[in-house]
This record gives sequence, C-alpha cells and structure tokens, in this order.
Amino acid sequence: MPSSPIEAQRMPAFEDGYHQANCSSKVMHYPTRDSAIGETMKVLHVVGARPNFMKVAPVRAALAERQGVHQVLVHTGQHYDAFMSDIFFRQLDIPEPNFNLGVGSGSHAQQTAEIMMRMEPVILETKPDIVLVYGDVNSTVAAALVCSKLLIPIGHVEAGLRSFDRTMPEEINRVLTDRVADLLFTPSADGDENLLREGVAPEKIHLVGNVMIDTLIRLLPHAGNNALAEKSYVLVTLHRPSNVDDSIELTKILEALNEIASGMDVIFPIHPRTRHMMREMNNVSLTPRLRLIEPVGYVEFLGLQRNAALVITDSGGIQEESTYLGVPCLTVRENTERPITVSLGTNLLVGRDMQKLKAETQKILSGKAKTGTIPPLWDGYAGRRIADVLVSKVLI
Repeated sequence: MPSSPIEAQRMPAFEDGYHQANCSSKVMHYPTRDSAIGETMKVLHVVGARPNFMKVAPVRAALAERQGVHQVLVHTGQHYDAFMSDIFFRQLDIPEPNFNLGVGSGSHAQQTAEIMMRMEPVILETKPDIVLVYGDVNSTVAAALVCSKLLIPIGHVEAGLRSFDRTMPEEINRVLTDRVADLLFTPSADGDENLLREGVAPEKIHLVGNVMIDTLIRLLPHAGNNALAEKSYVLVTLHRPSNVDDSIELTKILEALNEIASGMDVIFPIHPRTRHMMREMNNVSLTPRLRLIEPVGYVEFLGLQRNAALVITDSGGIQEESTYLGVPCLTVRENTERPITVSLGTNLLVGRDMQKLKAETQKILSGKAKTGTIPPLWDGYAGRRIADVLVSKVLI
C-alpha cells in the first residue's frame, strides 16, 4: 500500500542531498549548502492546467542555464485530459514531472483541498528553497497556501492581475496567492499598480514581462499554416463557467456563432467542459460552417490564431496571444484581468451581449478592426528576468 496520497503517482526519485530548510522565518532565509553537491538553490515549480504549462516552460529553461540550480516539477493533475495536458509537455519541451498528484476534477473546494493534502508531503520531502506558482488556477492557490503554512517562500508568476470581479473563482485565487507570496512577478505595469494599492511592499514586486509571450515567440516559427486560407475564418474558444455551464447562456452564444458562420467559417476547438455541456443540450442545431473540432496542441492552435480573421474567446491567455499576434479579439466577458490587452492591444470586451458580439464581428470583418500595439517587456525575455531575480534574491 502507498505510504502517502501521492506515493502511487510518484515519478522516479531524484537525488536530494539537502539539509532541512531553516523555517523559523518566512523571510528569504536559507540553509547552508553542501559545496560537494554543487547545488546552491532548489526551485520547485507547480503546474496543473493548460495555461501553466506555457508559463513554466520559459522559466524552467532560463533557470536550467544557471549553474547550481536544481529544479523539481510537480504536476497536480488538475487537467488530466491528454489533449489538455500531456500534449503540452511534449510540445513545450518540458520534462516528465518529478511528481504527478493525479488530482482530477471536482468542485473548487474539493479540488483545492485535494491538491493541498497531496502537495504537503511533497513539500516536506523535497524541502525546496522557493516554490514557484503560476497564474490563477486552483493548483496555484492550493500550493501557495501549503507553502505559507510550512514557511516555504513563494514566488507568484503572473502576479497582480485583477478583474475586480469576486464572483470569479480565479480572482479569489489571484488575490489570495498574492497576499502570501514573497516574490511577485508581474507581466505588465497595471499588476504593479494593483499590488501597491493593496499594500504589498514594493521590494517584493518585480515587473518582468509576460512569460506566455516567451513561449509564443519561441514556438511561433513551428506553427505551420492550416488547410484554411489566411483570414478566411473566425476562431472560437469558450470554457468559462459563466458562459458554458449555463445552458441558456451557451445557447445564446451558439446561436450568435451560427449567424456569424452564415458568412464565414467558424472554427471551434471544444474544451472538455464545453463539450460536456453541449452533449446535454438537445435544442441547438449548428450550421455546417460552424465547425466543432477536438482540442488541438499549442503549436497547432498558434497557427490557427495567427491566420484567423478574428478570435472570439473568454480566455485570458488568448487575449494576450492575440494582442501580440495583432489579431482582433472579442472577449465574451464583462471584465478582464488583462486590461492592457484592451488599452494597448487588439482586445475588445463584448460581455454577454450577443448583439454587440455580432455587430463588432461585422465591423472587424469589414476591415474596421481596432489596431493595437505590443505592451512593454512582452519581448521573449520574461523567463530570464525571473531567473535573474531568483538568483539575486534567493542565493544569499
């Protein structure tokens, strides 16, 4: 029988050789190293959902270039569908995780609690110097809370983003993680402003740029063209509970997409959450030009995005990617935690007003799309900046 909740999913062991960390204070205070081992810092990364994989890849790669840095990768299993998880490890050149917690689905409370229970023995065993968490998923806040209780320093990559909508579980995750984090790595200046307004000490905040854009820049040359002609289709992604868990709202969206598809192909890779709800709905017939496809890999999706005439989404990451690519984006949400994609980028919020969605779509397809610019520090070097901060702050 396994001796802990994670033992059955444990990946092959790695060499440790560390002493117990000095946890008398949560301030950056670390143990004496054994110079014979040749390692000076152990960094543990926690990932669990698709967006995390694109964010961890450049940070891990940048740290791998630093001498003496030992890295541990924990996959919580929050996304367990192969299309939503395994394929990204392969495409992003991320190694097999040292631990896979195999958490799976559940309510927000159940999933967060399960991750916490399975994460604690991993932290106690590996004794990291710092734990890096990414974005705003349940895995992020769960790992941050565990580390906070164990007095292990936390770095939050993509800190400071706010939608100011507490009905969104992700907003709660963002706020709580930032409150307990020791190093806060922000992707844009609005993140710094939010954290300072909330009373976070300035020395904890580091504006490093957008790690998702690091990955996009690295893999964009590998994103081939698809069979559809450039700018000949609209690309759609939907997964937010407010849009897809309510059959009435999802029906309205699908009806609007049907109308849009009367004049142009609409390509719709189906998120498992959306697919599940659509299977339970019997009152919506889709036009042939509204083409539902299975989820695609990250590189394939980049190709679809780059060549689309328009992206319709409720994903924060896609708002960022479309801004960098210069592709018009209509976001089916009332708010966004990435306002820089609206103020500087190509994004426009349409809420759940389907008349506005259709009107803005027609405006874009008639050549009247808003133009945008790429935000500062979205240049492909955010991962290296994070590595610089970690080396300067942790190696003391």
